[in-house]
Amino acid sequence: MFQQKQRNLKTAKYIRVSTTEQNIDRQSTVDHKEYIDKCSGSIPFNERPSAIKLLNDISTKKIDTLVVHSIDRLGRNAFDIQTTLNTLSNLKINVHVENIGLYSMIDNKPNSIFKMITDVLSNVAEMERASLLERQKEGILIAKAKGIYKGRQLHTAETPQQFLSKYNQSHLELIKDKNYSIRKLSSITNLSNNTIVKIRKMLP
Repeated sequence: MFQQKQRNLKTAKYIRVSTTEQNIDRQSTVDHKEYIDKCSGSIPFNERPSAIKLLNDISTKKIDTLVVHSIDRLGRNAFDIQTTLNTLSNLKINVHVENIGLYSMIDNKPNSIFKMITDVLSNVAEMERASLLERQKEGILIAKAKGIYKGRQLHTAETPQQFLSKYNQSHLELIKDKNYSIRKLSSITNLSNNTIVKIRKMLP
């Protein structure tokens, strides 16, 4: 009897944490190769350094299953998340979202329930982010009204450490790498050429 050869699945996990949320233990695993971005969730998925490496590895057939802890890891807003999911679907990648326990494909066919639920969750994630930003603005206004909010005072200069702290570490590491041109770094990080030049001068 002919025995069908089992497909060797190549699984990876994508992790994103903010620059202030350095602990990745909640999302990390020892089971798969990990692609980790430490950056703001406001950065589009395809502009994050590790996400770019992930998409490159996917395009060269090194990966065919992608694990994420939650759907909001895949983009800055509902549109970006759906764009990422569509890209992965077109590349025949099976996406596993751990916190809802669903796969984007079943028996190599699109999972309609996955599509329906992720559409809803991506919109919920966008609304939650908008609500958080609104609360932050309200908090600043209240603090200013009480006279307890202090931004940087006029005519005071930032130290190099203060300036560099405004940018995520993964971008700083890329900018430090002289193998990348200024133009290429600008397209990856969404920073201006002048900002990248300034950062390079300040990096040790």
